[in-house]
Amino acid sequence: MNWTMIRRSAVLAVAALGTVSSNARAQKGDAAHLAKVRRVLRTTPLIDGHNDLPGYVRSDFPQAPRDIEAYDLRKPTPGNTDIARLRKGMVGGQFWSVYVPGEAKDSGYARMQLEQIDIARRIIAKYPDVFAPAYTAADVRRAKAAGKIGSLIGMEGGHVLENSLGTLRAYYDLGARYLTLTHNVTLDWADAAMDSARHGGLTKFGEEVVREMNRLGMLVDLSHVSPATMSDALNVTESPVIFSHSGARAITDVPRNVPDSILRRLPKNGGVVMVVFYPGFVSSKVAAHNVTRDAEIARLRAQFGRDSVAAKRELESWDRAHPAPRATIADVADHIEHVRQVAGIDHVGIGSDFDGTGNQLPVGLEDVSTYPALLVELSKRGWSESDLRKLAGENILRVMRANEKVAARLKRERPASTKTIEELDGPRPKM
Repeated sequence: MNWTMIRRSAVLAVAALGTVSSNARAQKGDAAHLAKVRRVLRTTPLIDGHNDLPGYVRSDFPQAPRDIEAYDLRKPTPGNTDIARLRKGMVGGQFWSVYVPGEAKDSGYARMQLEQIDIARRIIAKYPDVFAPAYTAADVRRAKAAGKIGSLIGMEGGHVLENSLGTLRAYYDLGARYLTLTHNVTLDWADAAMDSARHGGLTKFGEEVVREMNRLGMLVDLSHVSPATMSDALNVTESPVIFSHSGARAITDVPRNVPDSILRRLPKNGGVVMVVFYPGFVSSKVAAHNVTRDAEIARLRAQFGRDSVAAKRELESWDRAHPAPRATIADVADHIEHVRQVAGIDHVGIGSDFDGTGNQLPVGLEDVSTYPALLVELSKRGWSESDLRKLAGENILRVMRANEKVAARLKRERPASTKTIEELDGPRPKM
């Protein structure tokens, strides 16, 4: 009898039993966290600050652009969003982004914005058993109680105002409930994070835009703007602000993210940072890879020409040799925890940017079905049910209510502003 073999087999058997026991405990723990998250989301609406579905339907669905009938949300879609996945994700409220490229100067910003709002409104109306139009915090609560998704509209980029406060008011009347002051392009009245700074923040007209948004009750969204614009807006606003889809710059140092100096001002303002899922904003490894790849693109274009076949072929070869790293659900959770640490639990939310990031999303956060997984990750890190409720929706609902209350007061105190950019900032330079 080989006693050595018997002892070795016994040791292996005990180890295997230990592994099985450990896996069973882990599965039981995961189930407990998921049950906790589901308790939270059954009564608190999970509200995402930024989903680009209307833009995806308008521009990124080549089979039938702008055709909401062809892009049937009752079926699986090629993007990140459809009804089955929204239900699985337990979504209770959604700001649908109506984005217009700021670079398209000759395309008619207002026309494109109206088309985007039209698409968003038609999507909401097409599925009345799923979506309910929402304009206030109370509307979102009512939609949740009825088993529907409270659907709000958020405009991305102040260029669509075409320097007109009257246009701002018209968009509000059409249902827009936030305006991201800039997108990637610096405006005549506000500096963007990804463009040159021409004003040192907001101009006088930019400040008047913020004041008129306060009077209307339209949320001031500071994603995409420069830190100086963030600071100026916080100096001017009488209402809490939002960052509809941003990360923490201390974790991933890219211009699109929010510096700690701004996060520290949020408790006094009352605002909320809704943390984005975009890989290049939440993962330093992905951000570094993107910088290197952009440099390679610039080199190849200089060598071969911007649209040359040779440049494209060389870039494909480079991509094969340098595969992009993947962001993870843990990266997003790290940003959420940092905002909580610096600004506080009352000032953090979720703003995915689904259908605006492509399909290379963080592992574990690939589409709208995955929100509960993010809350499970945070629950494992010690977040209480109260904490998760604030993150999921209570914080942004509080901000919405505060904006509504300030707007009611300001409408009693002052009329609609008739100021023009020429009056406040001087004559426009000739282009």
